[in-house]
Amino acid sequence: MSLALQVRLQSNRERSSLALPVTQIVKLNGDKSSTMTSIRIGIVTVSDRASRGEYEDRGGPAILEYLSQVLTSPFEHLGRVIPDEQPLIEQTLRELCQTEQCCLVITTGGTGPALRDVTPEATEAVCQKMMPGFGELMRKVSLEKVPTAILSRQTAGICGSALIINLPGQPKAIQECLDAVFPAIPYCIDLLNGPFLTTLESRVKAFRPRK
Repeated sequence: MSLALQVRLQSNRERSSLALPVTQIVKLNGDKSSTMTSIRIGIVTVSDRASRGEYEDRGGPAILEYLSQVLTSPFEHLGRVIPDEQPLIEQTLRELCQTEQCCLVITTGGTGPALRDVTPEATEAVCQKMMPGFGELMRKVSLEKVPTAILSRQTAGICGSALIINLPGQPKAIQECLDAVFPAIPYCIDLLNGPFLTTLESRVKAFRPRK
């Protein structure tokens, strides 16, 4: 890696840590606790403009709000706002999955056909197994709303013992996509020997096969 790229990556990391910092443990209905938890969830906004402060990040907060409404398990979220640069996206995903030991990492943005949209490529580069069913279902649900959903390339995969899921950038689409796939997320994390996630069943019912 060139010295110039190393400097740029360091600068982007410093900026992202200020944009969406790690929060306290989040409980249902927004209650907070200082008690330690083994459930860590990464939220990554991939956007050139948001990372430069030219555009308000709406995707990351929308994901956090959704998780706070759906999960009944206390969890800690680690937020990042980074530009559409594949080496930095890969580095951030590996950091959250391996160093920070997140069981789930959710990205927003960078999934379209534009030249700078490289989030799926970065996800595939760091994952040992791809989970195409997530992207297929999300596109199916989104296509019922807008015909341009066919342009989305969002995907999901397994990085170590963490599940990475790509989402679109719009808050409404984020909720629609998560509503579709979230019932399968807790069991997927179970299969990766991760923490036991519980949900508010009146909102989203996690599916686990009966033993």
